[in-house]
Amino acid sequence: AAFISIQAFPALLDLPQELEVSAVSCGSRHTAVVTRGGELYTWGWGKYGQLGHGNNISSDQARRVEYLVTQGLRVEEVVCGPWTTYIRV
Repeated sequence: AAFISIQAFPALLDLPQELEVSAVSCGSRHTAVVTRGGELYTWGWGKYGQLGHGNNISSDQARRVEYLVTQGLRVEEVVCGPWTTYIRV
């Protein structure tokens, strides 16, 4: 099981080195980033499917949301709510 910690202070993002991040948003227990290439990566608590990976599994590692890639969608903006993630393509 993933260990999801709640931090009340800034923390460094642990992302693959080749990614260039253009936007970040944090929900109550999850985080999402948009890369300059328009890909969305999410991690954290996934109980309500807010990570966008087609399941309700939590993850402590950033993972690309593959559905958006397979649909040819380029993410421009992301906003996380308490248990939701909204994107603008």
